Amino acid sequence: MDRIENFITRMPKVELHVHMEGSVRLETLLKLAKRYKVALPADTPEGLRKWYEFKDFNRFIEIYITVASCLRDGEDIELIAREFLAGQAAQNIRYSEVTYTAYTQYAFNHLEFSEQWEAIKRARAWGEQELGVRMGIIMDIPRLIPPEEGERIAEWAIQVHGDGLVALGLGGPEEGNPAGKYQKAFDRVRQAGVPCVLHAGETDGPQSIWEALQVAGSKRIGHGVRAIEDPALVAYLREKQIPLEVCPTSNVCLKVYPSYEQHSLPRLLEAGLYVTLSSDDPPMFDTTLTNEYLVGYHTWGWNLETIQKLVLNGVDATLLPEAEKQQMHAGFVSEFKHLLE
Repeated sequence: MDRIENFITRMPKVELHVHMEGSVRLETLLKLAKRYKVALPADTPEGLRKWYEFKDFNRFIEIYITVASCLRDGEDIELIAREFLAGQAAQNIRYSEVTYTAYTQYAFNHLEFSEQWEAIKRARAWGEQELGVRMGIIMDIPRLIPPEEGERIAEWAIQVHGDGLVALGLGGPEEGNPAGKYQKAFDRVRQAGVPCVLHAGETDGPQSIWEALQVAGSKRIGHGVRAIEDPALVAYLREKQIPLEVCPTSNVCLKVYPSYEQHSLPRLLEAGLYVTLSSDDPPMFDTTLTNEYLVGYHTWGWNLETIQKLVLNGVDATLLPEAEKQQMHAGFVSEFKHLLE
């Protein structure tokens, strides 16, 4: 391991774009599926990894729904949340803003939102006390559900804002499912002071990003990698310094780009856009946040300055109170210097 690889492994980090259900360990999925008699295409972690070899976004959704179908009660939610936090702690990820799709468990498994939220709160408290890691929740609306169900999720978000929830999000297939479909939900939460952070510009182009900004005032853009296709959008994002949550391995696995070498990330940085780095659904894409930084180093030749800048971009783009962000930023800078001595 060379000096930069060692630094990446040991440096403090934050993560802004990672899905709790998409972070379920393969061994845990097998255990839960056996408990609930959910049929899986394989009965070993190695077999599941082959199933996870994505052909397209629809395969990804199929896998995601199968995972969600194995989460039947609060204990299951607490288990996956604790394991997620343990995985973050192992990478020295001090704080994460984690997307959680409460509606899936509510609709498929009849798991009341209140039970889900109490489980997440227990896991959050455990992570902070036992591991020294924290997370805020971005509860998202799946783009395939009716608008009135989006309003239900908005009401849930308002109920728990300030009690662990940091934003309302929007996920799922972009094409044919515009953000405007959920205008009432976004209006409702924004009136209540809840920020919005939407996925956009992943499987659909720049118009999806424009809509996320116009319909919901999205504070960050989940993915946003296809912004590069619209010079006017690039200019707007640069001027406003709206953070992009870029997940390179996810984009390559889901065929947004055919390879790392053809990914838009270097061009986004060259254009002066505000880039942060995340892992999206780590076990599904056989990656980690640490690995995403290693990809940047090995594929695009990132130096220590670029790596530190991206980490600090993540800190500054969190939805934490300003004083906490400043404290974390200063603490990370100090730790960087210590690691490089």
